[in-house]
Amino acid sequence: MKAWVRLLLCGLVGAAIGAGGAVSSVRSASLGMQTMIGPWATGRDFGSAEASPYTRAVVALRGLLALPATEARYYTAITDDTGAPLEGRCSYRVEGGALPARWWSLTLYDPAGYLVENTPNIYSIGSVSLPLSELARWKLAIAPGQQPGHWLPTGGIDRFHLTLRAYLPADRGRTDFTAQQLPRITKGACA
Repeated sequence: MKAWVRLLLCGLVGAAIGAGGAVSSVRSASLGMQTMIGPWATGRDFGSAEASPYTRAVVALRGLLALPATEARYYTAITDDTGAPLEGRCSYRVEGGALPARWWSLTLYDPAGYLVENTPNIYSIGSVSLPLSELARWKLAIAPGQQPGHWLPTGGIDRFHLTLRAYLPADRGRTDFTAQQLPRITKGACA
């Protein structure tokens, strides 16, 4: 085989591997893989002119209409507090307290970034849906089957992600929430 043919083939294989790696990296990313706080990942450059090409690609794929940090902070979890992946056949307890933001929501997604179909059509829990007496200390169940109290159904899918959105953060999004401020995710029984 001639040298130029080998070089051309190596270049084509290298370009294919590089492009495949880039696509895989963006598709497997969650919003804000810059900073990890326990199981929660976050970043501050969403919706801003300073966003890196990587952040822009992840937002284009998963975070339509991402707001800048002054308006919303995004925290994504793909594992529980022990680092184990979130599994749709298992139950979880998520416990949190008052967040330094005007209001917040917690939404369950499949690994591709879509809402998980479920019969009761429950996709998110937010601070506006909680009684005032629970805002300082709240808890919810995540499980495939209906649970008492506040519940997000997993639909029984293999894996899922959680996205916590904190709107109008108290410090205008200049700092990350602390591990003590972010909700804890504790795994229960599995089916």
